[in-house]
Amino acid sequence: MTRSQVFFGLIPPRQLSYPSHVDRRRATRVQKTMDNDSQKSRHGDNQSRRHISRFHSGFFFRHPLMLKFNYYWRVEPGIQYYCDVDYDPFVFMEENKKVYSFSVSLMEYQSTIPSLWKTVQGFVRANPDLLAANSSIDFLLKDPSQGIESDYNLCHFWSNFEVGDMRFWRSTTYAKFFAHLDRAGGIYYERWAEGPIHSIAAALFLRREQIHQWDDIGYFQTPFSHCPSDYERFHSNGKCFCDPFENFDQDPYSCAPLWWELDRSVTSHSSLIAGLNHSLYTNINQFIM
Repeated sequence: MTRSQVFFGLIPPRQLSYPSHVDRRRATRVQKTMDNDSQKSRHGDNQSRRHISRFHSGFFFRHPLMLKFNYYWRVEPGIQYYCDVDYDPFVFMEENKKVYSFSVSLMEYQSTIPSLWKTVQGFVRANPDLLAANSSIDFLLKDPSQGIESDYNLCHFWSNFEVGDMRFWRSTTYAKFFAHLDRAGGIYYERWAEGPIHSIAAALFLRREQIHQWDDIGYFQTPFSHCPSDYERFHSNGKCFCDPFENFDQDPYSCAPLWWELDRSVTSHSSLIAGLNHSLYTNINQFIM
C-alpha cells in the first residue's frame, strides 16, 4: 500500500485487439501450431499475451495517464524485491542521464522470434543514420565483426523489471522502428514480445552509457532472480536478504556476463565480475554459436 496518489485508467480496446493489417485466421493457425510445440514456444497459444505485448511495445507510453510523466518503473504482480532501495531510481536515472535500465538479461526462445532479426536488419539497412554512436549493438550479435549482418544471439533485457525514460519510446526514431515491426505482424504470426523489441531498440538507438543494470537491487519473478554478490556491501549489513548463489546472472542462459564484458565502465559491477568464473562468458558464446 502507499500514501501516494494512485491513478487507474482503461486501455483503449483497439490497442488490445488485432490491428487491421493482421490476418486473424493466419494468426490463429500459428497459435495452434505453437501450442502443439509448447516446450519450445512458451505462451505460444496465448492470444491475450500478444495483445499486451503489442501494447507494451507501442502504446503504453502514450496513454493519457502517462503523458504527464517522463519516467516509469514497471512493476508486475507477484514479484519480490530483495534489497532496501534507499534512493530514488528516477532521480538516479535523470542525474546520470540514463534512458533504459534492467535487472535480468537472458536469451529468448528462438522459436518465438524466427523472423524478428531479419525484420530489424531491414529497418537498419534502410535507416543507418538512426543507429547511435557507441551503441550496444554488440550485445545482440553472434559475430560482432559482421555488424548488423550478423545473426542475432537471442540476448535481451527482461522487461518485467525495467525503469525507463518514456521520451525515448515517444521519439521519432522509436516510432518508426515500432511501426516497421508492427507492419510485419510478427507479434501475432510468431510471438515477438516487448522484451526483445525494447532491448533491440535500446541497444541500437541509445548510447551504451545510457543503459543501466540495477546490480544493487535484488529481484525475483518466477523463475529467475538477481541477487547482488558483494557480501560486505549488501548482505553483512542486512540491506539484502537473498542468496547470492541463487542468482540467474550465473546461469549459462544468462546474458549478464556478455553485458558486463561490453560495459566494464560500470563500476557497480566490478566486484561481481571479479567473483565470477570467466567460463560464464565462454558458455554464452558456446550456446549461441
